[in-house]
Amino acid sequence: MARRQHNPTQSAVQARPQDGVESRPEEKPQEKPKETTVEFLASLAAVLVTGLFIITFIVQAFEIPSSSMENTLLIGDHVFVNRISFAPKTSWVGPTIPYRNVHFRDIVVFLSPAEPGLYVVKRVIGVPGDRIHLRNGVVYRNGVALDEPYILHDRDNPADDYRNNFPSVPPSDEYGVYPNWIVDMHQYIQGDDLVVPPGHYFAMGDHRGVSLDSRYWGFVPRENIIGRPMFIYWSFETPEDQYQKTAWSDRLLFMGKIVFHFFTETRWGRTLQIVR
Repeated sequence: MARRQHNPTQSAVQARPQDGVESRPEEKPQEKPKETTVEFLASLAAVLVTGLFIITFIVQAFEIPSSSMENTLLIGDHVFVNRISFAPKTSWVGPTIPYRNVHFRDIVVFLSPAEPGLYVVKRVIGVPGDRIHLRNGVVYRNGVALDEPYILHDRDNPADDYRNNFPSVPPSDEYGVYPNWIVDMHQYIQGDDLVVPPGHYFAMGDHRGVSLDSRYWGFVPRENIIGRPMFIYWSFETPEDQYQKTAWSDRLLFMGKIVFHFFTETRWGRTLQIVR
């Protein structure tokens, strides 16, 4: 049986493209131009400016230094505070921003009316026009006893008449009342109640037995309010007196503690907890 011979000429012809059809080389994907140093610095500057704007005008980080809001907020809780919801309205962005007034039971961060430069966090118990008094440690708002499940009672002192029966017991420096409040408080008393004036708020800590609050230094002016805590972004076991240790040596020692005990003394269960 005869074998069919291979014809190299025929194979070559078959491999050639047909008439009228061009043979093009495969196109390589274009390489993305590399970012120049100037472009990188411009991007970095934009990120920093955006972050600075957010930190300055929208949210701000605060650390809780005292036990006056336990167990809602613990010493060593680090919170992000919404600075914009209580800010004065502006005509050009007003419709797009969720502005609102300060409400009863809001937790707020504010500048202390008694100690300039000191940031304080408390719960609003009285808004303008409210009538407030305490009897045996129970808060009455407009004549109604409040149900306050958030209060911590572990350090209540029934013998502290001024704290528990405000404002029926006259203020004095014997109870730790600030001098300006000793002078001013009487003008806001009507009958058994303290009446909250316009543009001001009556604030108290949830840890009622230790809280230094409006009973001792008076009302919180509206303009002093910075914002409200949104959530806890980090919480670390912190000594009760740590905020009083302001020397650099004490701060460095505490920083060292954070480095070496970050994983063991971080309260992981409080991370991202909403503040209510």
